[in-house]
Amino acid sequence: MAPILPEGLPAAFIPHNTVGINLSPMVQHLEQGGNITFKNFVHLVQYLLDNTTMNVAFIPHVIWENNNDLEPLSQLYELFKKTGRVCLIDKPYNAPELKGIISQCRFMVAARTHASIAAYSTQVPTLVIGYSVKARGIARDIFGTEDGYVLPVQGLQREDEVTQAFVKLMQNETQIRQHYQTFMPGYIAKTYQAENEIKKLLD
Repeated sequence: MAPILPEGLPAAFIPHNTVGINLSPMVQHLEQGGNITFKNFVHLVQYLLDNTTMNVAFIPHVIWENNNDLEPLSQLYELFKKTGRVCLIDKPYNAPELKGIISQCRFMVAARTHASIAAYSTQVPTLVIGYSVKARGIARDIFGTEDGYVLPVQGLQREDEVTQAFVKLMQNETQIRQHYQTFMPGYIAKTYQAENEIKKLLD
């Protein structure tokens, strides 16, 4: 699905100079404890506000009754909303619209696999707070390694680990974007080719 940028986004959402942040209860349930994942995201947002000119958008990707990204993201928003540099994407956007929003971010920090795929496919440098082999495998497919691109939530112990990983991502922004430009067109084409082959088998 092609990305569609919806109208009516919050004023704090600055295209190409906003960090998109996605956090999910599912990832939080897999941490070692002590609310360490949420604390890491608080530390990251504070770092971004203190040390960069970028704004922050909290972007949910799943809004289900017992698995609702809006719950932790709303908590983050409440902590920082008085700064005027954060926004919460809380309208019921569909998948192409969410992809459109993510495509306009400068960076993405994603817990949900489909949020990370939306970012990868629109060439947004992305840090995945991963919990599965799938997250690591996708990063290896694109970059040849998950190091620097996937941070396992099960291993979080300090409150600054996500921030440290994100700083390294920022430092490599130019190289990542150059890699996307040369690699992603062929990678996406192969994906569509595989989809077509599956459809042929099902016909």
